[in-house]
Amino acid sequence: MKSVASTVVDDDDPQAYEDQHVHAVYDHIAPHFSSTRYKPWPIIAAFLNSLPTGWIGLDSGTGNGKYLPFPTERPGSVLTIGMDRSWNLLQIAKHAGSRPGLSTTREVVRGDVLANGWRDGVFDYAISIATIHHLASHQRRKLAVQRLLQCVSPAHGRVLIYVWAVEQDDLSKRSVPISEGDGSSGQDVFVPWVMSQQTTMRNKTHQPVAETASTQDDARPADVSVYNRYYHMFAKGELTKLVKEAAERMGLIVGPLTANVTNKLGCDVIRDGWERSNYYIELRRWTS
Repeated sequence: MKSVASTVVDDDDPQAYEDQHVHAVYDHIAPHFSSTRYKPWPIIAAFLNSLPTGWIGLDSGTGNGKYLPFPTERPGSVLTIGMDRSWNLLQIAKHAGSRPGLSTTREVVRGDVLANGWRDGVFDYAISIATIHHLASHQRRKLAVQRLLQCVSPAHGRVLIYVWAVEQDDLSKRSVPISEGDGSSGQDVFVPWVMSQQTTMRNKTHQPVAETASTQDDARPADVSVYNRYYHMFAKGELTKLVKEAAERMGLIVGPLTANVTNKLGCDVIRDGWERSNYYIELRRWTS
């Protein structure tokens, strides 16, 4: 069981905090991380498999690009562009789904999930899988949601978001400490990534980032390194509340399109829930 330790975010400079505790870590562990991320989540796979042929979308925070080859039943029927901050993960995502002797090149771009680098409404769909929980303030997480809503079609755009949950299931490898208070605002934590020195030597992408082992890890062998990644673990209802706040801030009506609404823009929550230690929400844009 990985010991997940509570942490306090530097409110004065959350970007610098993320640079140190998210971006530097992922660039360093990219190959090792990618080797453990290959199995798609069922709800995400079903979402991508349901997309109409010809649609173009964005995977915001694509990581190693494991969702770029979807839909698997109709290869090439939609185009997903992968975006990530990590250059080293993008080099892996660029060839996601390639088979031995048959290399496939994906469309990937280096970018920030908070940047406004896309024309409004340019995509038909967008997914954000295990990304927003790495942003170190409520305002930055809200802005990331707004960027997703902005970049998809106001008439039919679809959005799927996944974040890690405070509530972990019995199969989880993480033990999340119980927070003080009512627990409605989630918890900021460090989640350790463990690599042997042999693995570290094979990864020559960057100089090692700061390593911190928890008290429970003091007995680890000398050739094992621990890299702590920042996460905001979401509480029950927090993701849905965040999305509604982000949409309303954009002037969107949150809810289904009704017959008596005219000349309005909206966003409907198709479904939200908890799946295997993650919270998710699916959204659909509409215009009247």
